[in-house]
Amino acid sequence: MIPSLPLENGRPTATQIAQYWNDGFLFPLPVIPQALAARWRTEFEQMEADWLTADLPLPLNIYKRINAQCVMPLASQIGTHPAILDAVEAILGPDILIYGVEFFVKEPHTKALVAMHQDLTYWGMGAIDGLLTAWVPLSPATPASGCMDFVAGSHKQAILPHEDRDDANNLLSRGQEVAVDIADEDKVAIELHPGQMSLHHGLTVHGSGPNVSDDRRIAAVIRYLTPDVAQEHGGGDYAIPVRGSDTKGNFIHYQPATDWFTPDDLARHDEIRAHQAKVTMAGAAEKGLYAARNK
Repeated sequence: MIPSLPLENGRPTATQIAQYWNDGFLFPLPVIPQALAARWRTEFEQMEADWLTADLPLPLNIYKRINAQCVMPLASQIGTHPAILDAVEAILGPDILIYGVEFFVKEPHTKALVAMHQDLTYWGMGAIDGLLTAWVPLSPATPASGCMDFVAGSHKQAILPHEDRDDANNLLSRGQEVAVDIADEDKVAIELHPGQMSLHHGLTVHGSGPNVSDDRRIAAVIRYLTPDVAQEHGGGDYAIPVRGSDTKGNFIHYQPATDWFTPDDLARHDEIRAHQAKVTMAGAAEKGLYAARNK
């Protein structure tokens, strides 16, 4: 287990902040007690048991993977945890919005992977510094379970060419993969354990391999941005203010879910998902997470 970085009053130090901007990522940050991570995992897996066969408009996996904060109280509970927000604020500044939360699961002994890519490629926001991802493991993320690999310094480049590939094992929305060769020695394995967290820049090239371990690899993945970020296509976007203020008007504000899968929240989820699909899936075949009802 990689020892956690020492924080200063619960926040990354000046040296660690400089490391984030130099490398494009920072880990492992100690943000929550292991017992809380275990409780979140229990609540998440109970939700799966309760709702997997429920009569939802879309498969449960879509709600886990796209804007879970719209329909699952646990998603916003994790995303608004003060210690997580403190670490994010050290990087982004005092005004923070949640763009989306997803629960990423790799089952044990499966071939599911995430091809090397940059998050911002298809989000319609351009090459910006004002978005980062917090990756919060609810189970161990190790090389065996398919932890993330980052390419240090790759965020200093523009958005690289990506190709949509027909790989059923690729968990990304359109099967995208960066169209450049990345040597194994350039990849940094981001091993994380419950209680820890990583942060990465929206342009950092990253991916992850399959889970060959005996346990599920479960993570809450939260996308944070600043009010200065703006959607360049599709007429605005949606986000939840969680710290500071937003006076820019680039995002439609809404409230996160306070109960599980209510009719109003399901309708909002459908509205936001359809709107974002017009940008995310532009020029791609209808498949995967955005295939159904995305117009």
